Amino acid sequence: MKMTTIKMKRMLEERMDHDGWITSFNRDKDTFRVEWKDSGQGITITLPNVVSKWEERGESAVDELEEHIKEALRIMNETHELKGKERNIFPVIRAASFPTETNGGKRLVYSDHTAETRVYYALDLGKSYQLIDEEMMDKEGWTIERLREVAGFNVRSLSVDMKKDEVYGNTFYFLSKQDGYDASRVLNEALLEEMKAEAEGELAVSIPHQDVLIFADVKNPAGYDILAQMAMKFFAEGRTPVTSLSFLYEDKKLEPIFILAQKKPKENGKGE
Repeated sequence: MKMTTIKMKRMLEERMDHDGWITSFNRDKDTFRVEWKDSGQGITITLPNVVSKWEERGESAVDELEEHIKEALRIMNETHELKGKERNIFPVIRAASFPTETNGGKRLVYSDHTAETRVYYALDLGKSYQLIDEEMMDKEGWTIERLREVAGFNVRSLSVDMKKDEVYGNTFYFLSKQDGYDASRVLNEALLEEMKAEAEGELAVSIPHQDVLIFADVKNPAGYDILAQMAMKFFAEGRTPVTSLSFLYEDKKLEPIFILAQKKPKENGKGE
């Protein structure tokens, strides 16, 4: 069966049949929205993206989407407190273009990170998490300093086991625990310093999407090209993309590097 955005819209309407929700379709933008009747809070889905995933993975892709939508809507309709949940607060990395307000107009709490990225803060709820907004902070008298300290402590407690790969004389490390905080581990300064100390060449870092963090011990020019290709591939495939650019880690800072992968490296590790 050839899947179209109209067929996908109908499929989602059937799955999102709920007394408390309303659905709508924007034909011009090819988007489908589900929201709570009372509050207007909800989620907008780009249908061509869903169709593409359906063509790759079939019904399971829509099953996964349905689960994410329902979980997100459930969270939107609940009130959460920070008190007593300090161990469940983590930082999350997002693109610098990520919204600073919720659809309901609440201002999200965030910190500057790089020119390409920001740090937001999340209350972990098990299967998902809720980004912390200023209203939640004000209710309980939390300061941004306390939030940073708690989130920073928690991210340092996460596992940092990585897969290692050698490509054309360069060493790449992949961290992907699929716990929602893979990219967040870039905020673990002890980890960055350890990787820097062990690197034989330049230490480069990529944060293409939420569920992966890549370190590269770059020992020759080909390493930059390979990292650029990897970062772009992961960025395109990620459910929550962050940035396709990579960074050099120097003097405890991440500086963006602009890499033009003009030619694939030859077997000797050099370009043509």
